[in-house]
Amino acid sequence: MDRKIMLLTGASRGIGHATVKRFSAAGWRVLTCSRQPFDPRCPWPGGAEDHIQIDLSDAAATLRAIEVVRGKLPKGKLHALVNNAAISPKSEEGTRLNTLETDLRIWAQVFNVNFFGPLVLARGLRDELVAAEGMIVNVTSMAGSRVHPFAGSAYATSKAALAALTREMANDFGPLGVRVNAIAPGEVNTARLTSEAQGLARAAPLGRAAEPDEVASVIEFLCAAGSSYVTGTEIEVNGGQHV
Repeated sequence: MDRKIMLLTGASRGIGHATVKRFSAAGWRVLTCSRQPFDPRCPWPGGAEDHIQIDLSDAAATLRAIEVVRGKLPKGKLHALVNNAAISPKSEEGTRLNTLETDLRIWAQVFNVNFFGPLVLARGLRDELVAAEGMIVNVTSMAGSRVHPFAGSAYATSKAALAALTREMANDFGPLGVRVNAIAPGEVNTARLTSEAQGLARAAPLGRAAEPDEVASVIEFLCAAGSSYVTGTEIEVNGGQHV
């Protein structure tokens, strides 16, 4: 059988890091993408050979990266595209950026990475996804459906747009044999999780933040045969914060 291949953006930390480890352990070949060069401390197979350094805020660079990805698919098949990369800028004081004061250039940068990046990659790799009868998983956010005390307006609206894009893509890719779903994490226990965000997580029904691998496990479910009739959905992964 062919070894399954995934393209994962935002692989360098948190959910992305956990996703690489989980899928690599399951025998997948994971092509990783991030703004940073490959870190040799990363423990998974493939290493620098399977890493693509890409700035998703630059549309031309994203299009060039698609050609690089194609060169790493010897049979022209991509079994999964996981759009995990995202940015959430803060003010100089570290506070959230609202609709009244955020520079429009920041809005453009956020949407280029969080929304247009996934769209460009999915369209550009359509043939490879179709050849593998693959799947797309978009990582949205709990902030996409409610005002969040820390996530800025540009980030939140880009994630809401990505959730809508997931439905549209599911409708368009479904007849081609490709499933498209999303997961919407809440607070995740990473080095960037602030004490204030931990307080939000403790107020949720499960009383804690998610571990990155718990989120990666939901991505794994959406890329597995057990979810073969699931498409166009957004799964909340937030310990009940949405209730």
